[in-house]
Amino acid sequence: MELAVVVPTFNERGNVPLLVEQLEAALQGVAWEVVFVDDDSPDGTAEAARELARRDPRVRVIQRIGRRGLSTACIEGMCATAAPVVAVIDGDLQHDEALLPRMLRALQEDAALDVVVGSRFVAGGGTGEWDRDRVAKSAFATRLSRRVLRADLKDPMSGFFAIRTEIVRRLAPELSGIGFKILLDLMTASRRPLRFVELPYTFRTRAVGESKLDHVVAMEYLIALWDRMVGRIVPARFALFCLIGLIGVVPHMAVLALMHAGLGVGFRTAQIAATGVAMTANFFLNNALTYRDARLKGARALFGGWVSFCLACSVGAVANVGVADFLHGVRAGAWVVPALAGIAVSAVWNYALSSRFVWGRY
Repeated sequence: MELAVVVPTFNERGNVPLLVEQLEAALQGVAWEVVFVDDDSPDGTAEAARELARRDPRVRVIQRIGRRGLSTACIEGMCATAAPVVAVIDGDLQHDEALLPRMLRALQEDAALDVVVGSRFVAGGGTGEWDRDRVAKSAFATRLSRRVLRADLKDPMSGFFAIRTEIVRRLAPELSGIGFKILLDLMTASRRPLRFVELPYTFRTRAVGESKLDHVVAMEYLIALWDRMVGRIVPARFALFCLIGLIGVVPHMAVLALMHAGLGVGFRTAQIAATGVAMTANFFLNNALTYRDARLKGARALFGGWVSFCLACSVGAVANVGVADFLHGVRAGAWVVPALAGIAVSAVWNYALSSRFVWGRY
């Protein structure tokens, strides 16, 4: 075994047989295997890969149940092979598989080399038929990534690369697994700078299926950058949880103003209703964003999660008031610091309980 090709997939059934055909044509003379890591695609991607695996032992499948995420899928696939070199390639056929032999050869011929990156932004490479807007967004994301990257890598956003498997296994405990840019995660996790070379390729247009790029993916990228910059001080998931808590002030105040000032409902009743609306909004936003990799699905799970979340936040509210009242008693006359301390304790409490009893129980 010389090379393993890891392909993270979600709803790529139509591309699976095409990719295997392309790999077979490109990797003539190479002992290779392909590992499809599928996040339980509803379109039957994993089953399509299994059908091929019954006839071709070079095809393997990891079907992940109850968890999602491109980076974590890549990590599992890369750690699941015995090949000394592992490559990551998308399942949408937009990467140039013909570059894989050159990637492998570069690592085999230079023992000092750690990573070979398929690059769109070195001489000879290109972004193909991207429109001006996507080129601008990619350039902006690349500039951001260089703030955390300790190397002059022209295409740190590349999802097409080859790396020595032993390096991945060594770095795996340090990887955040956040977002969709596993290369950036690997490059920043290593305590010593990884030695790399970039080989040019031209990005192709997707022929089958739909693009996975959306605003949530872009947000995950920003979260990944946060995690690398200050994640050891303030974990990215906790920061997002707190941000959503702040956003929850908007529906809270809107409902309170409508009911109390607009409709004349008593303040206490309006406040209870506003709190319930804010908690509900926060629950669904956290489910979609903060805990996207473990988000609850189905009416039963969502209802149970919502009830648990409201209970957790209620306990947090009690902790808020208790801590603030205690500190206010200690420092007579001071109210700002006790109030802020109560809010901080409430945020940490809500996050801890929610992580364990809402999204950690399913």
